[in-house]
Amino acid sequence: MIQFGCQDMVKQVRRILLKHPRDAFIDQATIDFQSSELNYSNTPDFEIACKDYDQFLDLIRSFGPEIHFLPASNTSLDSIYTHDPCIVTNGGAILCNMGKPQRSNEPDNIEKYFTSIGVPILGRIEGTGTLEGGDIIWIDERTVAVGEGYRSNMEGIDQFKHLLGDLVDNVIPVALPHWTGPEDCLHLMSNISPIDHDLYLVYSRLLSVSFRKYLLNRKIQLIEVPDEEYASMGCNVLAMANRKVIMIEGNPITQNRLENEGVEVHTYNGAEISLKGAGGPTCLTRPFLRYDQ
Repeated sequence: MIQFGCQDMVKQVRRILLKHPRDAFIDQATIDFQSSELNYSNTPDFEIACKDYDQFLDLIRSFGPEIHFLPASNTSLDSIYTHDPCIVTNGGAILCNMGKPQRSNEPDNIEKYFTSIGVPILGRIEGTGTLEGGDIIWIDERTVAVGEGYRSNMEGIDQFKHLLGDLVDNVIPVALPHWTGPEDCLHLMSNISPIDHDLYLVYSRLLSVSFRKYLLNRKIQLIEVPDEEYASMGCNVLAMANRKVIMIEGNPITQNRLENEGVEVHTYNGAEISLKGAGGPTCLTRPFLRYDQ
């Protein structure tokens, strides 16, 4: 029985790693102490965050995956965003070296948990190389794009390519813009969400011309997120299966554009667990096994 493998971003999620705010945020005092240092836009409310997360969790459960939870540990509030500290390949997990220093110990916790459930560790990004999971877009199982910006650098991308070896044919670096600067979180996945193999949600204003043309040449249809819904994370959408997605409520134009393309959309309140920490539904989840029947 296959236990891991995720070189695809739209097949049905079978196993997924999460971290509840009870174990990431701990309590209101921890939130009050850390949120400013972590550059949160505002201070989350612990009780509301837990309530909203439970509703988000109900949406995840409705798709039937095997759910795993990271335990509480000596990490920051950002550890709720389980997508970033690792990348799961068909050969095992690659542990990241975080571009945000406050998150430096999260890959170790991922390693400990994955080892405990039998998911092998393929390798680790080390030294001056940085890489975060939010910068990874699997175009197909043999082609992966990697954002090069303030969170992931070329040294990290080169190490990633070496660790992948013959698991892939192409690793495509994609330069990211300065945008609002190094203190904010801008990943490649801030601007792209795969919805199906031939359908992506994008915010083209922050895509390089060459990469946008590459996607179009691959015959991938692009649904555009409007300017007024970018800051509310309209572009951060999690595919739980082909054309079945979870997104933050309050982005009606984007939601309507998805539904017009036959996409099944489920929404949740992301005011406390997503918007204040700049981590949408993709950031809150680390699928580590995807396959279709």
